[in-house]
Amino acid sequence: MTSASIRCTVAPDPLAHAFHVTLELAVTTPGAQRFSLPSWIRGSYLVRDFAKHVQGLVATLDGAPATITRIDKRSFDVACPAAGTVVLAYRVHAWDPSVRKAYLDTRRGFFNGSSLFYCPAGHAQSPFEVAIARPDAAVAPDWQLATALTAVEVDAAGFGRYRAAHYEELIDCPVEMAAFQRVDFDVDGIPHSLILSGRCEPDLPRLAADITRVCHVQREMFGQEPAMPKYLFLTQVTGNGYGGLEHRTSTALVTARDALPRPGQAGLRKGYRGFLGLVSHEYFHLWNVKRITPARFADSDLAAEAYSEDLWAYEGTTSYYDDLMLLRAGLIDAASYLDLVAEAATRLERTPGRRVQTLADASFEAWIKYYQPDEQTPNAAVNYYVKGALATLCLDLTLRRHSAITLDDVMRGLWQRYGRHDLGVPEGGLEAVACELSGLDLKPQFDRWLRSTDELPLAELLSEFGILANRHPTRGLADEGGRGEVKPHPVAWLGLTLRGGETTIASVLSTGPAAAAGLAGGDVLIALDGLKLTAGNWANRLEALAVGQRVAVSYFRGDELLQAEITAAAWPSDTWTLTLAEVDGDELARRRAWLGA
Repeated sequence: MTSASIRCTVAPDPLAHAFHVTLELAVTTPGAQRFSLPSWIRGSYLVRDFAKHVQGLVATLDGAPATITRIDKRSFDVACPAAGTVVLAYRVHAWDPSVRKAYLDTRRGFFNGSSLFYCPAGHAQSPFEVAIARPDAAVAPDWQLATALTAVEVDAAGFGRYRAAHYEELIDCPVEMAAFQRVDFDVDGIPHSLILSGRCEPDLPRLAADITRVCHVQREMFGQEPAMPKYLFLTQVTGNGYGGLEHRTSTALVTARDALPRPGQAGLRKGYRGFLGLVSHEYFHLWNVKRITPARFADSDLAAEAYSEDLWAYEGTTSYYDDLMLLRAGLIDAASYLDLVAEAATRLERTPGRRVQTLADASFEAWIKYYQPDEQTPNAAVNYYVKGALATLCLDLTLRRHSAITLDDVMRGLWQRYGRHDLGVPEGGLEAVACELSGLDLKPQFDRWLRSTDELPLAELLSEFGILANRHPTRGLADEGGRGEVKPHPVAWLGLTLRGGETTIASVLSTGPAAAAGLAGGDVLIALDGLKLTAGNWANRLEALAVGQRVAVSYFRGDELLQAEITAAAWPSDTWTLTLAEVDGDELARRRAWLGA
């Protein structure tokens, strides 16, 4: 290690839900040494103020107490009247079960470096060494540790010393510790590992085989670049969780226990398909986001928001490819893939906010809208993952129909021009490369798709590939779009959604009968026509309503009991089904080139 290297230690305390951290820095020039924590983590666009979880901070200089002067919510100076060794000591409260911060109890531990490690000013490019101690065996027996950090000296369970070439690498390699299950597999010569923390009895060989296929088709698309020493899927298994956060050589995932296949289970159940889609999504971020990165994000020091109108091109485009890669890997067929597209189109169609917020604005305002949703969100905002994926689909079909290239060529162009060299992509980068490589003037299309609230031309474009789009009323409360058995009596529509397991209104759609009656998010429904309403009988009560029927609603707003009358309406034709038409000639050739034979 050099004199400029930073040494850190991490001691997990599962019973206290805290990581005890020290950071040691050799200061060669007298003066004030500044230290800062990030305010947000890359890949999740919300200021999370990690410093709020830091407790008991003290500093010493060559063993003597040193003065700490607060600068702002995330930064402070340590007085260094002479050269010497500064040591910070503090603990981090770890009780966030998401993939974004830190968590620790007697079952498992997890942290992102952005929650634990301060960056000394002037040392962002200095190497770091981190020693992670094994928890008390009486509290956490049989624990192992997994991380993409480079091991220096570790024991058989993975505890010990690791290094990072610089601060960015340190905070981009999350750490998982638990009595986890692990399956190792090879993807085109690169070691990969799936780590499963939590109670589960999965079919590990099947998981390894299926994930290998997904990773292979993605690496194949980018010409087997980049080379990596390894890649980890750090997965927390819970009762009903779902989510992920991308990193350069790993990803942190949360999945429901029942989503994982058990030994002997045949077929591709919806939950497992969703898990594979999540794996595919986060793995594609290995290129799109972690290396093909918006310049505005790459240049950020994580102190405050970094704004871009192009989030759709990173999250939306990745969302387009995640399910498409399941098709290319042979894990789903073309009809099943189109069901997933239909479900996305249905989610968009059921969002009145698509007529209010453009895709570019949704990207720019993610910091205050997508990551801070409220009861008005469906009416005021559009999801840049969902609409972004469908806009990307429109782009791919347009390129396939009117040029000699596909979106794959555009993504490879972005990789070769920016990602391969770790250069930030300027605003509008995907648009510019698509126009350049295709030779098409796509500005009118991009203006419509991204910078207006016009409807996407999905049905028109799909028809040129021999795919029929149909929009119809829902076939039941569980109808999310795609193929399915049609129920004989569609549900009457009130234009509201309830929180899971409650009768509290989550949101009221601005275009529906409930909005016309003055109901609002947060109202607690207690009766329909004088009969008690529960979460358990809500679906049956709703299905019993006839279109045009007036129904009295009793509800609490705060502590006041109020009444309203709602006229049940017919469900709008907002549910999409996509089917493969009987075609030949050019339409069939185009479809096969896109979806395979």
